Amino acid sequence: MVETFGAASHSEVLQLVVQIALLLAAARLFGGISQRLGQPAVVGEILAGVVLGPTLLSRLIPAVGRWVIPQTEVQGHLLEVVSLIGAMLLLVVTGLETDLGLIRRRIKIALGIATGGLLVPFASGLLLGWYLPADLLSDPAQRTVFALFVATALSISAIPVLAKVLMDLGLMRREIGQTMLAAGMIDDLTGWTLLGIVTALAGAASLSPNTVVITVVEVLVFALATATIGRWLVDKSLALVQDRFRGPDLELTLVIVMAFGWGAFSQALNLEPVIGAFAIGILFGRLPRLPVDAVHKLESMALAVFAPIFFAVVGLKVDFVAILEPRLLAITLVVIVVATMGKVVGAYAGARLLSGQGHWPALAYGAGLNARGALEIIIATIGLSLGILSSEMFSIIVVMAVVTSLMAPFGLRFCLRRIEPEADEVRRMTREDALRETFTAGIRRLLIPVRPRPELVGTQRIQALISNRLANTHGTSTMLLASADSASRDVATRYLTRLGDLFDHPDTSSRIVGGTDPVSAILAEAANGYDLLMIGAPSMGSDSDSLFGPVLDELVKLAPCPTVVVRAEAVPDDWAPARILVPTDGSPGSRRTLDLAFSIAGPGVQVTAVHVVTPSRSGMRTDLAQDITAEIDAVATRLDHPISTTVIEAVDVETGILRAVENTRADLLVLGTSVRAGTSRLHLGPRVEYLARHSPCPVIILNA
Repeated sequence: MVETFGAASHSEVLQLVVQIALLLAAARLFGGISQRLGQPAVVGEILAGVVLGPTLLSRLIPAVGRWVIPQTEVQGHLLEVVSLIGAMLLLVVTGLETDLGLIRRRIKIALGIATGGLLVPFASGLLLGWYLPADLLSDPAQRTVFALFVATALSISAIPVLAKVLMDLGLMRREIGQTMLAAGMIDDLTGWTLLGIVTALAGAASLSPNTVVITVVEVLVFALATATIGRWLVDKSLALVQDRFRGPDLELTLVIVMAFGWGAFSQALNLEPVIGAFAIGILFGRLPRLPVDAVHKLESMALAVFAPIFFAVVGLKVDFVAILEPRLLAITLVVIVVATMGKVVGAYAGARLLSGQGHWPALAYGAGLNARGALEIIIATIGLSLGILSSEMFSIIVVMAVVTSLMAPFGLRFCLRRIEPEADEVRRMTREDALRETFTAGIRRLLIPVRPRPELVGTQRIQALISNRLANTHGTSTMLLASADSASRDVATRYLTRLGDLFDHPDTSSRIVGGTDPVSAILAEAANGYDLLMIGAPSMGSDSDSLFGPVLDELVKLAPCPTVVVRAEAVPDDWAPARILVPTDGSPGSRRTLDLAFSIAGPGVQVTAVHVVTPSRSGMRTDLAQDITAEIDAVATRLDHPISTTVIEAVDVETGILRAVENTRADLLVLGTSVRAGTSRLHLGPRVEYLARHSPCPVIILNA
């Protein structure tokens, strides 16, 4: 018979609740003050714990210490559990922000910077750790492990602090900022691997060649399992949750479950659970189909609640009064100097000698990568919990992390005053900023319902082209959905297989739903977190009661997300638009339509925006037409995409647009509209319906 586990006592639970309230309130208050002073919030959050802890209030007012500082072993364990949750969630967020694609793009320059930024501080840290006084070691017999730990700690940069500094200074999109992040990511990935080896060595009974081999094997097993099994689990579980289940915040729950599950795996291999959480964050971060909303909620929960508590708990463990003792103060200064000089000199040498960078950029890389911040404190906490560091050495490393984080923004500002971005870099940053503001940037998941047919039809070739272009531009994932009963399920399966050949991006999946009501099945799927529903209409309705047909009309009217209707009777197998025409009237709807056209247009595709002026209002509309075309030109310039704008006078708008189709020899017409309510029939507006029926080229209708 399994005994029921015991609960903490009333007084212990009461103290935990008080601790969380006080630590979180103080951490957010001091963090806000720190940000107002132009410093990272983490500095203030740590200082909150320092102020409440033995350095100040708990020393001056013992009653405060009795409530804030754990008084029993159980109280300490309870607070450490909350602190561990904060550390793991922070590392998940850090992993989500680790852009492996960025590392690949900047790998040549970043690798040189990272090599110098790792080797020099590791060597200097190893030397420092070997000669530090023995009383700073928790176990003097583990001098080698202690020296390796100090070397690893001094080698790592803090990506969250670095990213925050780059954002504050407006450097996130600049080449130097991206390269700095890429180098920091390489440093961190290597550093966490080294940390896994060191922590495993610390847990071994003795240090021997066999221990080292076993430790390296455990790290390699973890890395290999993460790159294979972990990646597969993340991909499949996210697809399963999104495609098969419905419910609020399921993706958020999945990320947290996977983070703690993989953290348990890394802990079982004698690594730290935060390493598993960091790895899961990286794996989820590479999936565009992970909703932005889920990421934002995770960041809010981690950065607004649990991480501040973690950093405040770190501050509680620091006794600055003890460090003020002359000998420890001198050692602290030595550690700060060695850490700073090692990282700055190493990154500078790597940038200059291995990557061919100039003096000021190389110095800027060293200044930015010198920020230790949050990750250094997590590492110090791990060292303290494993018995590698004494409490004095823990405090010294935390002080070093805070000081180097404070130095980074000042050093970067000093260097960047002397570095001007090149014209190509300014153009790239402008385009990326403009892309993030487009309507299509928010399309992470695309749903395409299909009806099995004997042959592939033109609309589905166009749908595939749009899906492929959105995937290449924004990382959009696509679901092909077929509705079929049991008798026609095999036919639907074969058709989806043939149709899947048109979609040349890997994040495409297919699904067959049963039932006799395809409208309900498609709408139920569309409500499951999709950002766009794309429907193919090979022909128009043959009577006045139907525009595209009863099923398609119902889908457009009732869809819970924006819709795109593709109308095309037939197109060649190798069809791709060379000339796209977009009517515009300057409204937000026409701007969204233009965004869609730009996303569809590949290299060399001509996009033409046309504004039609009718004679009865030509006088009052001339100035407006000029303003509209000027705004369109400005948008195209920011997106770095060529466009031609034209103003046509015609007896009515429909005639003018059809004339523009003929004049430009357009092979795709992109229209924008909104659903009109009032009757059972779908109403998209007389102009859109007329153009959809009479356009000589394929038509795309966006109802946003």
